[in-house]
Amino acid sequence: MAKARRSGPPAAAPTGDERTVELTRRLAALLGELSLSEVEVESGDIRVRVQRIVALAPATPAAAAADERPLVADTVSPALVTVEAPMVGTFYRASSPTADPYVQEGDVVKEGQVLCIIEAMKLMNEIESKVGGRIARILVENGHAVEYGQPLFLIDPQP
Repeated sequence: MAKARRSGPPAAAPTGDERTVELTRRLAALLGELSLSEVEVESGDIRVRVQRIVALAPATPAAAAADERPLVADTVSPALVTVEAPMVGTFYRASSPTADPYVQEGDVVKEGQVLCIIEAMKLMNEIESKVGGRIARILVENGHAVEYGQPLFLIDPQP
């Protein structure tokens, strides 16, 4: 029995960039379908976070349509190490309001170096780096509340 054959060149496997774009599109569609504000997924060697940012409720429906911002997609390199919040609390970048921040983006840190403080139940908990490397991104604003497991920093480990 003869098998049907496709004519033309074989379909090429999608590249990493094409996979990222396709995954981002699917996640953006999922946000709308499920009325989510944010979704993050890791697939193979890529990690994508898509977040819907909406301003405070405007006075008129016409202003509402004009005020809604586009989706924000954030692709994170798998080589970066994520430092996550070990508890719920308030994130502080410095030991006091007048002190310099513990770290800035681009700073080189050592394993065990203090990166920030999380205040929980009136206790100040120092959060230390779990690897040595360079601070690639600071993901939380000073004074904002954080949840358990929320990403705080991305560190590019040094070889």
